[in-house]
Order: sequence, then structure tokens, then C-alpha cells
Amino acid sequence: QGQLVESGGGSVQAGGSLRLSCGTSGYTYSTYYMGWFRQAPGKEREGVAGIRHTGGRTDYIDSVRGRFTISQDSAKNILYLQMNSLKPEDTAMYYCAASSIDYGGVPLRAEQYNYWGQGTQVTVSS
Repeated sequence: QGQLVESGGGSVQAGGSLRLSCGTSGYTYSTYYMGWFRQAPGKEREGVAGIRHTGGRTDYIDSVRGRFTISQDSAKNILYLQMNSLKPEDTAMYYCAASSIDYGGVPLRAEQYNYWGQGTQVTVSS
């Protein structure tokens, strides 16, 4: 059974930075994409950034484009999300996810990912 374990969350003031990490282990299936999602209280889970496991193609939602960077260390099986210029509206639980289905483009909908971590909290104060 595979595992996704997030780390790196915390509290930061607006304008600050955080780097989230997601360690992956135990997967025996083919992973096509890895992604970061977030969910704030009372809101739906939204895709923040995704990366194709082979080739490294990326995509982002507009609200984080230019501020967040998704990357992967394939040798260490670690996924990262570098978050700069953080805003209070970035406050949420952040989840790492993996998809074993090839969609062609980089998916950013939660239903397109079939493996999930437990999440790490990010809180940005004004």
C-alpha cells in the first residue's frame, strides 16, 4: 500500500514563504501526475498545482501562478510546493495527491486523483 506524507506547513505572515514536501513510498502502480490541493473551511477542495511525473509539465490555478512552484525530486520520490508572497486567502489545509490515469494534460480536479495524503495546515496572517 502506497503512502503520501506531507510536511512543511505552518504559520507565516502575509508576504512570507513556505515550502511543502510530500514523501511518497510503496507505490507499485504507474504514477502519471502528482498534485497539490487545498481546502479551506467551508469551501471545496481545489487544485493548486500539478506536475506530470514524466517530463515535468506543470500547471497552476491562476490565483497562485507566479507565486507558487511545484517540483519533484524523482530520485528521492519527493514532491515540493514552494509558496512565495503568501496571502491570507492562501490559508487552508494542503494535500498532496497522485493520479494513476493519463489524462493528456495536467489535471487539477480532485476527482482526477486517486491517492491522497493526510494534509498539512498552512495559515497566513495579515
